[in-house]
Amino acid sequence: MKIIQVAKDIHMLTMNVDDILFEGIWELANGVTLNSYIVKGEKTAIIDGVIGWDGVPETLYDNLKEIGIAPDDIDYLIVSHMEPDHSGWIESFKKLNDSLTIICTDKAAKLVSSFYGNNVKISVVKEGDTLDLGKGKILSFHPVPNVHWPDTMYTYELSTKTLFSCDMYGAFGKMGEHHFDDEMTNDEIDFFEMEGIRYFSNVMATFTTAVKKAIQKTEEMDINLIAPGHGPLYRKAPEKIIDDYKRFCQYAAGSGKNEISILWGSMYGMTEKAVNFAESVLKREGIKVNKLKMPLESESEMVATVFKSAGIIIAAPTYEYKMFPPVAAAIDELGRKKISGKAAFRLGSYGWSGGAEKELKEIIERNNMKWDFVETVEFEGSPKAEDLNKIESRVLELIAKMKDKIVE
Repeated sequence: MKIIQVAKDIHMLTMNVDDILFEGIWELANGVTLNSYIVKGEKTAIIDGVIGWDGVPETLYDNLKEIGIAPDDIDYLIVSHMEPDHSGWIESFKKLNDSLTIICTDKAAKLVSSFYGNNVKISVVKEGDTLDLGKGKILSFHPVPNVHWPDTMYTYELSTKTLFSCDMYGAFGKMGEHHFDDEMTNDEIDFFEMEGIRYFSNVMATFTTAVKKAIQKTEEMDINLIAPGHGPLYRKAPEKIIDDYKRFCQYAAGSGKNEISILWGSMYGMTEKAVNFAESVLKREGIKVNKLKMPLESESEMVATVFKSAGIIIAAPTYEYKMFPPVAAAIDELGRKKISGKAAFRLGSYGWSGGAEKELKEIIERNNMKWDFVETVEFEGSPKAEDLNKIESRVLELIAKMKDKIVE
């Protein structure tokens, strides 16, 4: 765990974690940072708490000593929301200091006792409530429900104009020596752009409507620095991460980069022949291609890659009168994440009968995905010359259809 000074009398405790399935689901190829913040006036508050791996009382005590704080000095633990990667050290911290007060929303308060027992003091806050820590340090609280839990809130420090944004404006990916936007190299900026997309698509996309409201609330504030619960801090250009999140909301509604992702599976190589042909057409036309072979691709990477693409090709054969199951499951997960409005095309092989197309339509309709499809190409067995001609034509239609959806 590292301690980084964020502003006058504000420090960040941050740790990198890579041996983790985020939320017990998402495989993180590049890990994630967990950030907590300490604000010190006459009284001291911790905003969020780094979860268990390094959050045992003895380790926490050693970290706090580096900035001249003893456990008994902590007066308030501000819980931005109750997911354990933000609240996970409550149970451990009670062993060091059982007199602190937990500050949270009413919805979070209902979960504190469920998660960590009843022997804690809780102060419930609502929109605009403030907490004066003394020495000019005043915190205000601003609920942003359903980002991405119903209990989430922002905390804002008035003197430094710092927004502690919890999961909003976060990103996956481990941090090295550079923790602020004005320190990062171009490679690091590009890295966290992609990890931000992965984070938003995996964790936030389902709640895009609530995210838009949280963005609007952010823009009503006077902000010098954005300090999220995961990923880098933004002090040079906090508007940059705000604009990124606006763009990610557009991706969730069907826009994307000038890329086409091929979400595919093949049992015996017949659909794969058509995939390879479609890829050659796309490359000839200068379109970046992302190939996602299911079930070999991780769900995290699949969701993130489809999310950021303006066009999607679904390539899946019929399997037992339905769609090839790993591809069907992937599309259903995209529907769960409310990734809607994508320009799309499906192709696939069948043997004694079809059925994949029917299941695809059922998945799209059940999840209200509203994907904009060009006409499907299905072929019996291996694709013939006439099938490949149709595929080329449909791919060109897809490229034309997605042009209005491109947002880089």
